[in-house]
Amino acid sequence: MSRFWSPVVKTLTPYVPGEQPQMQRLVKLNTNESPYGPSPKALAAIEGQNTADLRLYPDPEGAALKQAIAKLHGLDPKQVFLGNGSDEVLAHVFAGLLKQSKPVNFPDITYSFYPVYCKLFGIDYQTIPLGDQFEINTADYQTPNGGIIFPNPNAPTGRSIPRSEIEALLSRNKDSVVVIDEAYVDYGTESCIPLLRSKHCPENLLVVHTLSKSRALAGLRVGFAVGHPDLIEGLERVKNSFNSYPLGRLAQAGAIAAIEDQSHLEETSAKVIQTRTQLIEQLNALGFETLPSTANFIFTRHPKHAGVELYQALRDRGIIVRHFKSARIEDFLRITIGTDAQSGELVAALKEILS
Repeated sequence: MSRFWSPVVKTLTPYVPGEQPQMQRLVKLNTNESPYGPSPKALAAIEGQNTADLRLYPDPEGAALKQAIAKLHGLDPKQVFLGNGSDEVLAHVFAGLLKQSKPVNFPDITYSFYPVYCKLFGIDYQTIPLGDQFEINTADYQTPNGGIIFPNPNAPTGRSIPRSEIEALLSRNKDSVVVIDEAYVDYGTESCIPLLRSKHCPENLLVVHTLSKSRALAGLRVGFAVGHPDLIEGLERVKNSFNSYPLGRLAQAGAIAAIEDQSHLEETSAKVIQTRTQLIEQLNALGFETLPSTANFIFTRHPKHAGVELYQALRDRGIIVRHFKSARIEDFLRITIGTDAQSGELVAALKEILS
């Protein structure tokens, strides 16, 4: 600890990202990356950039990328906000929209960056307990608040709720913003983006997306939010008070091509969904209890084995999954859906561990 730290630094408990181990032989199922790689069109777009232009700043507005996102989703470019990964987008959301006089609400088991942002920006928050089956009950979000945020599907549980429930939540919560974090939406969840297409676009709905998961560009760091133009204007004011150039030339070029290659997204997402179904069946046969998932990961536990012990036993065999020490979920493992071959190695290792 340095005596030059500001008071806020001394109070922070930073977010801990998924481990990126440097093991020679590794089945990496811990950070929800795509096992299939990005669109070949995205790679070609990056390779086709004139490297001499890297001496120049990129477009600070990302106008071409905003246009591509707007076209895909049937929106106006004024409804699109860009950031250096969805984590930066979320940081601007917390600073620009959720720092209010009343506490922001989010689930007690959810993306663990949310309380970190609250502490960083000095935001009061209240957690809303998930149900007995680890589900989000929007009817529980009744108290006056400075905003509501949750992922759909939720992380790390993988459980989702239909768009109709979020519509009902919006109708009951008209005096603060509702942020739906759709990082994993392409694996079987109804997106809330269609709600933003109408002439009566909700003024308090913001939907956040990332290109790190289904579009397999985690290393490029591109995220975006869509919502009412007035919300987007507020985020732009925050962004331009922090970093006017969040996305480089290569990132913008690759992201545009990835957004335009919808067939690649649909093909690879379908593969993940198929593997997810098979893996759940195989784990059930081994006695695991797995929550319903519409994400590219599952949340599972074995009633006769501690989660940390299974995590370590898999790690000893070169298979990395995610384990959380938080209350209620300490016996669960979050397992990224990999290829069929990776799932086969996982199941074989678990059979050996459980024998």
